[in-house]
Amino acid sequence: MISSIITTTLLALVLLALLVMSLIPLGVHLGFRAPRVPAIGSPADFGLAFDSVRFPTLRGRFLSGWLLPAADATRTVIVLHGWGSNAEQMLPLAQPLHQAGLNVLLFDARNHGASDGDSFSSLPRFAEDLGAAINWLQRQHPSRSAWIAVLGHSVGAGAALFEATRNPRIAAVISIGAFADPAQLTERYLARLHLPSFIVELTKRYVEWVIGHRFATIAPVNSIRRVPCPVLLVHGDQDRTVPIEDAKRIAAAADPTRVKLFVVAGAGHDSVDKIEAHGDQLLAFLRLP
Repeated sequence: MISSIITTTLLALVLLALLVMSLIPLGVHLGFRAPRVPAIGSPADFGLAFDSVRFPTLRGRFLSGWLLPAADATRTVIVLHGWGSNAEQMLPLAQPLHQAGLNVLLFDARNHGASDGDSFSSLPRFAEDLGAAINWLQRQHPSRSAWIAVLGHSVGAGAALFEATRNPRIAAVISIGAFADPAQLTERYLARLHLPSFIVELTKRYVEWVIGHRFATIAPVNSIRRVPCPVLLVHGDQDRTVPIEDAKRIAAAADPTRVKLFVVAGAGHDSVDKIEAHGDQLLAFLRLP
């Protein structure tokens, strides 16, 4: 009798474990899927001349974007949007950069905007797409590639920092609204579901397995230590998605001679308009008038 109860209990536990293990992948791929937001406008809406571009990235996919050429400019800023966003939503920040005499390249990451889809999106894949954009720019527009900076938002900012640790062609990074640690970001996201701690831990390990990187390797709070170029961390003090404390943690982990923190009063996570109003600060960092 006792052995039968033990066997039944063990069987129930095994079935429960199998159920949990099957639900975690489903939950991750559905809950963390990036929404695709199509562009409804273009740089022309901002009075900007542009060329529509399309170039290859990894896994046989192609990325779509816009190149805003500046006459005789040899310096280019590549702009990378955040999760569930697109190149169009970054145009307000591209405008002051272009007006200052810089070429600007904006593009949609995989699974975003008009770019090709792929099995999943992640910070490392955003970084791969950024690397592909740099490759394309140098191959197709060598005269515009003497100096390349990157401006990234949210996960695009984290990707810019990660790519800068391994890509010496990046001369400067402007990071807007970067989170400090993807592990803590995942925990904050899952906290609203009130899941048991062991499921949260299993979920984090599964995500790491899917993206092929440990969170500690790609965490901006760690990668900032390995970025050799100057970095400007920009963060809104009213950011409810990524708290300002994340920016302060990244700044505290960095070499203060290379990394500066600029806090934008009243700006939230997606307050591109408020950050645009401080374009002079971005240009000063890039040492432009």
